[in-house]
Amino acid sequence: MSDRPTTHFGFREVPVEEKVHKVAEVFDSVARKYDIMNDVMSFGVHHLWKRFTIELCGLREGHVVLDLAGGTGDLAIQQARRVGDGGHVILADINASMLDEGRDRVIDKGLIDRISVCQCNAEILPFADNSFDCITIAFGLRNVTDKGKALASMHRVLKPGGRLCVLEFSRPLYAPLEKVYDFYSFRILPKMGELIANDRDSYQYLAESIRMHPDQESLRQMMIDEGGFDEVEVFNLTGGIVALHRGFKY
Repeated sequence: MSDRPTTHFGFREVPVEEKVHKVAEVFDSVARKYDIMNDVMSFGVHHLWKRFTIELCGLREGHVVLDLAGGTGDLAIQQARRVGDGGHVILADINASMLDEGRDRVIDKGLIDRISVCQCNAEILPFADNSFDCITIAFGLRNVTDKGKALASMHRVLKPGGRLCVLEFSRPLYAPLEKVYDFYSFRILPKMGELIANDRDSYQYLAESIRMHPDQESLRQMMIDEGGFDEVEVFNLTGGIVALHRGFKY
């Protein structure tokens, strides 16, 4: 029996060093259809979740922003418009296929002067201490192998007074909603993935990864204890299906 440390990949246990490669395979597969699937899966509501996140970022002209797991650039594009010509946004993702999609969208929007693209691992951010006014990570933290290490890395590169906004699937607040959500996640979502993206397995993993992610209070405490953040607040959206966690560095 192997004594190699393991972690979860969906509902499966895999060696720690293998998870990043398995997650990469998922996003290599779904990158081209990622935006279409987001619209279909959430019935378009993900745009409202992201708009709320942008509002809580408190961005101003001249701010420097890091959008982690930024993929196709939804948040980064909105952030770039708010920080203006004097600010800058770094669109970062560990997955090259997703970044390629994001870079193309940034060019199409004419924002290449305000947005840089960086392939990096959230657990080991390649930026200097106290570099950013704001960091966002939307629907990406659950795919990180060591979430505590990633949160500490984010805290390190934030400026004093800066804020982190984590938008992620979470736990429905009401039992009837939870039952409907479970049915949708495990019966409907993989089928959608099969029909639209020709990839049932990746969307099965995404459903499982949501269930393995810490609930609202657990993540709040992790941001405090392991990340070092202060004044961590939780904003439940769509009955807790999604939650936004916001914390500050003082």
